[in-house]
Amino acid sequence: MKVLAVETSSAVISVAVVDEHRLLAEYILNQERNHSQKLMPAVEQVLEDASLALGDIDVFAVACGPGSFTGLRIGVATVKGLAQALKKPVVGVPTLDGLAFNLACAQGLICPIMDARRAQVYTSVYRWSRGGLERLEEYLAVSVEKLIEVLNRWDEPVHFCGDGIFAYRSVIEERMGSRAVFAPPTHALQRASSIAWLALERALAGDTQNYWELQPFYLRKSQAEQRFEKRSKEAGC
Repeated sequence: MKVLAVETSSAVISVAVVDEHRLLAEYILNQERNHSQKLMPAVEQVLEDASLALGDIDVFAVACGPGSFTGLRIGVATVKGLAQALKKPVVGVPTLDGLAFNLACAQGLICPIMDARRAQVYTSVYRWSRGGLERLEEYLAVSVEKLIEVLNRWDEPVHFCGDGIFAYRSVIEERMGSRAVFAPPTHALQRASSIAWLALERALAGDTQNYWELQPFYLRKSQAEQRFEKRSKEAGC
């Protein structure tokens, strides 16, 4: 089984193809380029380098969120279009699960943190257990201070990844000291290969979707939606 995955939930754009035994090809660009212009050329390049055609793909996967509202819509729409055209199933993988998988086999807790702006992070807490990820908390949009309160329920090392480590590292180190371990740049950000592997595991277990069922997972409302609701309340609607 071959899975093609795309990751556009942040400034990073990534595309990867895996089969049941290995990573066949991966493309990663972290330059805040226009995802709508770069994604399909990246898909074509990865397929060419892996000596595959779109028709060779059995399952299409995407990081479905949380993350950039525009980036998620581009990634989900692209995967839905490919799956519809080729009549193939899809798998939507939560972005935070993919980030946590970057640190597979870490001893202790795994905590991906994505900078959600407005002094918040998108986050959850995981443990590598019995050869797989175990999620210990709900998907959250919280302040770093609140997250540290959650993490203090456990007395063990916490491995952090995600772009939030660049914005909040000093705060975390100040509050957690040596318990905080930070991923190196090669494993800190989103990777389509992690999304692909998690999607492969689900596909092999029969857990796939039809393209029309796939939707972005935003976790919180956009600023535009919040402003609209605020204006509606003020107008008495």
